[in-house]
Amino acid sequence: MKTKPISNRMYGIMVLYEMHTDFLLRALADIDEKDAQKRLDTKANHIAWITGSIVDGRYFLAKSFGIELKSATGALFAGHKGIVDDAVYPSLADFKADWAQISPLLQDALTQATDEKLDEQLEMPGMEMTLFEMISFNTYREANCIGQIALWRRLLNYPGMNYM
Repeated sequence: MKTKPISNRMYGIMVLYEMHTDFLLRALADIDEKDAQKRLDTKANHIAWITGSIVDGRYFLAKSFGIELKSATGALFAGHKGIVDDAVYPSLADFKADWAQISPLLQDALTQATDEKLDEQLEMPGMEMTLFEMISFNTYREANCIGQIALWRRLLNYPGMNYM
């Protein structure tokens, strides 16, 4: 782990955060742009949507720490919108650029978070949760989405994801 977090509650999450930051890029390695938009005659979320959703999640979480950056790729994800049939999603290169922009800033905010900050209630329609609970959910969701991209790699006849 690069930096020990202030709150002991964040230790395991930060280990996963660093893994996910790297694993997303590994999952996307060598994926052709055309393949990133394929749904293989299903209603499944394609690689481009899954990637954009993960990126959007980090930007959303960063706002809770006062990081007000706008992603270049976020328009199709506003309001946590699901996949839009027949939409052309941004390129994987654009998603990777957004990922590279937000990840170190959010990592710093997460490691500097105090227990008081983590206990703050989030204002979300119809839900009550603390910032720590949202961070935990987002961490779980990132792992899930990276796993989906790893599965898509195989479905699209790419080699399995390289974890090293």
